[in-house]
Amino acid sequence: MPSYKYVARNVQTNQIVKSKLQASSQKDVYELLKKQGYVVSEINEENEKSEIFKSKRVKTKDRVLFARQLSTLINAGLPLVQALNSVIEQTTSKTLKQVITEVTKEVEGGKTFSKCLQKYPKVFNKIFINMIAAGEVSGTLDRSLDRLATQQEKDANIVSKIRGAMIYPALIVFVMIAVVSFMVVKVVPQISVLYTSFPGTKLPIETRILMSVANVIKSSWLIILLIFIAGIIVLLRWIKTESGNKFIDAVKLKTPAFGKLFQKLYMARFSRTSSTLLEAGVPLLQVLQITSESVSNYYVARSIRNASDQVRVGKSLGDTLKGDPYFLPLVPNVIKIGEESGTTSEMLAKSADFYEKEVEDTVANISSLIEPVMMILLGGVAIIIVLAVLLPIYGLAGSGAINSNG
Repeated sequence: MPSYKYVARNVQTNQIVKSKLQASSQKDVYELLKKQGYVVSEINEENEKSEIFKSKRVKTKDRVLFARQLSTLINAGLPLVQALNSVIEQTTSKTLKQVITEVTKEVEGGKTFSKCLQKYPKVFNKIFINMIAAGEVSGTLDRSLDRLATQQEKDANIVSKIRGAMIYPALIVFVMIAVVSFMVVKVVPQISVLYTSFPGTKLPIETRILMSVANVIKSSWLIILLIFIAGIIVLLRWIKTESGNKFIDAVKLKTPAFGKLFQKLYMARFSRTSSTLLEAGVPLLQVLQITSESVSNYYVARSIRNASDQVRVGKSLGDTLKGDPYFLPLVPNVIKIGEESGTTSEMLAKSADFYEKEVEDTVANISSLIEPVMMILLGGVAIIIVLAVLLPIYGLAGSGAINSNG
């Protein structure tokens, strides 16, 4: 028997009560509370499993596989509920399996598929839900699911390549920090003992700086570590704020080399998502609203929202986006051609293909450039530290200080 959460007011005491009741339906809960002298203001079915899994995410590959399998089964003529039950058996993700099971139960109860998916925003985003809704209305759910799988697969593939390009420099930076930390914490303190045995010896400025840093780290390493951890926490929280989000998004677009890469990524994402939604029959204004939320950049999203306002009053999308600093010229041009020929979704698909290829080429170029630069940087840092440690030793040996002291 399902459980229902309710908010009601006791007529006699005027007290607001928030509690739960088990009953066959919302109507039964309402009638029971009414008999007990309550005025009901809110009743919601509580699904414990749904509450748990609403907050959990699912990997893109699992979601793509789900859409692809469901599309194939529906295209083969299976009813939706039977197709969902079949997909449940083939799903390896525990979270997704539980979500599909709950969705299937609700679909069996008469609810629409898209309406059921709305309860799991962390699993199914707005693009997914709107594509499903459009497919249900047009009777082409299988094709909508197939387009959806393709769109999400391509988007995930691009993001994966960009992340892969970032792994190498991140690894080099980590190695650099590890080497410097080892030299400063372990080697320099031992060498400094040698230097202090020669009072009056003037050490190079770089050696003195390195020794001072080593002494500070050795005596205050716990405080430094705590400050570093606190700084990371504050930074991560700030990034989630509106001002932090704006700053990071601006950096993405303005950083040399990477700025163009991210702009091409946003153009590919906008074009692919818009094409997919338009092809499924989603109205243009709704398409713009969804894409503004899916591009993952504040400034590009703002441009899309501004364009949506202009389209709402009768202007063409191509003319509206033309000259926008956050949109590369090809996109408004192909949209304009598509609007004139009635092939907007097809033209946007070609734009998406072009920019996805551009992103791949740019990532490859940046990767080939980053490798030698990072190696030179790592070598430079190592040389500076080695010179700071060894030059004074050679200086002392050359001056005879070591022999005379011995």
